[in-house]
Amino acid sequence: MTDASSAVRRISTGAPWEEKFGYSRAVELPGGLVLVAGCTSVVNGQIAAGSPYEQAITSFDVAFAALEQVGLGRGDVVRTRMYITHARDVDEVGRAHKELFDAVRPVATMLIVSGFVDPSLVVEVEVEAYRGGAK
Repeated sequence: MTDASSAVRRISTGAPWEEKFGYSRAVELPGGLVLVAGCTSVVNGQIAAGSPYEQAITSFDVAFAALEQVGLGRGDVVRTRMYITHARDVDEVGRAHKELFDAVRPVATMLIVSGFVDPSLVVEVEVEAYRGGAK
């Protein structure tokens, strides 16, 4: 019997909450699926303040950096999830998503949530990507 966890690749980016809460930024599964944990606009331990649009762009950039560590990019994304704290931000966050993924067209979900670990954060995103030829 093979230990399934040995076939799973775990990616850390050194974000403070990864160690504190015991999670990986990304996990690559044997079939080629890569899951990226929720990403916010925290860069180098600091919140990159800005509009919901700017926070969405920065949050996706954090996710893209994790994907780059496994040799994947925006074009490999098959699913996105966007969490926002206000319905008024739907259009701005949607505009950011369209700019980044219009040519890719992943399945997408946007949800309104009550808040995040820091009240200045208004957007969090998750992505799933697929490596066409499994490792």
